[in-house]
Amino acid sequence: MGSQTTLTVATAERMTGLGRRIAALLRPGDLVLLSGELGAGKTTLTRGLGEGLGVRGAVTSPTFVIARVHPSLIGGPALVHVDAYRLGGGLDEMEDLDLDVSLPESVIVVEWGEGKVEQLSEDRLEVRIERTLGGAEADLVLGPSCPAAGKEGEADGRRVTVTGLGGRWDDVDLTVLGDN
Repeated sequence: MGSQTTLTVATAERMTGLGRRIAALLRPGDLVLLSGELGAGKTTLTRGLGEGLGVRGAVTSPTFVIARVHPSLIGGPALVHVDAYRLGGGLDEMEDLDLDVSLPESVIVVEWGEGKVEQLSEDRLEVRIERTLGGAEADLVLGPSCPAAGKEGEADGRRVTVTGLGGRWDDVDLTVLGDN
């Protein structure tokens, strides 16, 4: 394993900002796997990745088209955004998308890719997004006056764990992602 960091993200705007900070660490050939329940913020994070990579087009969920390619506007790698939610099989079903062909020159982000695309690359960044809901935990993590806090200290923040796997990520300090 390369490195790992866990941080708390209080708002959608901060999730987009985290995506921009992650984008600064990415280069052509990188594979990013996003996991988390429906509505956790995977597409919001990917929107930030797109902003950080300087790609063309609005980054939206590719649920019904399965994959979207966003070419770079600044000479960097394209962003290939894949939603594997509706794909039942593992890599066999993903092969039809030709992701292995796109990988060397693009940054590929796969929502719901856990257990489906890991074989594309030993080197990958895994991002797990979990809700941190309400009560004392939310007050400790986000603070009782946090903008994400709702009534009586309830919050809808996210705990995000970013893990670099493989040699590509061995010397990458992921703790810089916590800087705002």
